Amino acid sequence: MEQEKYLVFLNHINRDKPNDFRKINVKECPFCNREKLVNIIDKSGPFILLKNKYPTLEDTYQLVLIETYTCDTDMGEYDVEYMDKLIRFGVKHWLKLEEDNTYKSVIFYKNHGPHSGGSLKHPHMQIVGLKNIDYKLNVKDEYFEGIEIYKSENCLVNLSNKPINGFTEFNIIINDDLYALNELSYNIRKVVHYVLNNYFVKCDSFNIFFYHWKQRIICKITPRFTTSPLLLGYGIKQVSSIEHDIADKLRTMYFQ
Repeated sequence: MEQEKYLVFLNHINRDKPNDFRKINVKECPFCNREKLVNIIDKSGPFILLKNKYPTLEDTYQLVLIETYTCDTDMGEYDVEYMDKLIRFGVKHWLKLEEDNTYKSVIFYKNHGPHSGGSLKHPHMQIVGLKNIDYKLNVKDEYFEGIEIYKSENCLVNLSNKPINGFTEFNIIINDDLYALNELSYNIRKVVHYVLNNYFVKCDSFNIFFYHWKQRIICKITPRFTTSPLLLGYGIKQVSSIEHDIADKLRTMYFQ
C-alpha cells in the first residue's frame, strides 16, 4: 500500500496573500484590475487563465481561472450560454494539463464563500498540477453513487448516499468524450443556484470538485458550513436524515 502523502503549505507565501473574508492585504480586487494581471496563459472573453501569484502549495503548478469581469455575481446567476463557455474553457485546460507527464494528477475545483476555504470573493476556479500526489488513489466509485435526481441519455445528477466527507454532496456525471458538456454546465448552474437560494438552511458557501474518473467527467458540488468535529477528530462521516427531502426539492424545483 502506498504511503500517504501530504501537500506542504508554504506559510511564507500565504502571509502576503489577499483575503477578502478576513480583510487582510486587500486594497482593491486583484482580479477586477485586469491591466495589472501578469503570467496570463489564455483568454476568452471574460475568462482569463493565469499562473497563481501566490502558489502556496509545494511541488505543484497552480493556475487561476478568472470567471467574470467584476465581483458582483455568482455562478448561479450566469446565463446558460455563459456557463457553457466557462465550463468548456476550464475543462479544456484541465484535461490538457493532465496530458503533461510532469504531474501525477491534476485537480480542478472552485471555492465560493467565507466557509469554502477560499480567500477572494471575485468568482474564480483553480487548476493545480500535483507532482507527487495522485488524487485518484483516494477516490472510490461509491462516492459518486446515490439518490437519482435527474437522468438523461448522457448525464446523471444524484445526491451522494456515501459522501466523501459527509452530509450533502451532489454529483453530476457525464462521459469523458465531452459530448454532454453542455448538460454538465447547465446542471452545475442549477445545483449552485439551489444551494445558494433554496437549500433547507441558509447557505453562502460551496465547493465544486471535478474528477476524471473511469472514462467519466464528474462534478461534485458541496454546500459548506463549519466542518463537523466528528469528521475532524475521528473521521466519522454523517449523512442527513432528510436526504430524500433534499433530493426531492431539488428535483421538483429545477428538473421538472
